[in-house]
Amino acid sequence: MIDVLVVGGGPIGLAAAIEARMAGLSVTVVEPRTGPIDKACGEGLMPGAVTALARLGVDPQGHGLAGISYRGGGRRADHGFRHGVGRGVRRTILHAALAERAEEVGVDRMVGKVDAYEQSADSVAAAGIEARWMLGCDGLHSTVRELAGLAARTRGPRRFGLRRHFAVAPWNDLVEVHWTGSAEVYVTPVGDLEVGVAVLGPRHTDYDAAVNAVPSLAQRLDGAAVTTSTRGAGPLRQRTRARTAGRVLLVGDASGYVDAITGEGIRVGLAQARAAIDCIVADEPKRYEREWRRATRDFRMLTVGLVALGASPLRPTIVPLARALPNVYGAIVERLAR
Repeated sequence: MIDVLVVGGGPIGLAAAIEARMAGLSVTVVEPRTGPIDKACGEGLMPGAVTALARLGVDPQGHGLAGISYRGGGRRADHGFRHGVGRGVRRTILHAALAERAEEVGVDRMVGKVDAYEQSADSVAAAGIEARWMLGCDGLHSTVRELAGLAARTRGPRRFGLRRHFAVAPWNDLVEVHWTGSAEVYVTPVGDLEVGVAVLGPRHTDYDAAVNAVPSLAQRLDGAAVTTSTRGAGPLRQRTRARTAGRVLLVGDASGYVDAITGEGIRVGLAQARAAIDCIVADEPKRYEREWRRATRDFRMLTVGLVALGASPLRPTIVPLARALPNVYGAIVERLAR
């Protein structure tokens, strides 16, 4: 019997496995995919995420990010990070760095898929492995969440993400968020000669139409080689009625997700991974519910508010408000950047 079975070998699953090894626990990660795992996302790590990764011994190569810039209707509101520097990192590079660190600390990895599990008073068995605890880190469409009966009905409009990369030198060191009529376009420098452009919007959002709705951006990308194919993700909003079911704990997107609009999925997931392992070491799984809420509170509240505002008739006022209230806008960014 091992101590922890991690289902899902994406960034958060690997981070949870590294946390387990740092705590002296034996751990196996089960993941059906091999090689670096990609995902449609903005790829911008806030300063707090960079610090959290460094604590795990992970320092992925990327492009420094000095702040956030909201843009729309010919206006812009910029805020530079007050504490630390963020980093734009290709998701495949982030995953490879975490996988390398996981191997260094002795994480066992197995190619496989979990489509069922059995649980007793003192163990969980899945994929031919028996463990004292199991972490569901298998993403937005988590199988573990469904098997554990922790999924809740999701109401309201569903949003999706699309992403491509372009071979062009970054023109600044900010994450640009362009607010168009119905979608947000995120521009993140991820290398000296590459930027990632992600689009968040309702179902059937057209990627090219969303980018072309920002003439200044479309002009910068005109003629630039597309270095990756269009990748999609969603629906983004996922609800859970709880994060624990006996010896099964949900971590990362599997534990519930609001929206990518504030760009803090990795930072929140890393905090959840640390909290989950701390609770396992203390043999207090029920405490994870409280720690999960604490780790995600700011993200959930700010994201829900921003998504609601963006879906209302007040959407065109978001950038003007951020510009008119720089202290409020800056405080929100700093809260998320911790």
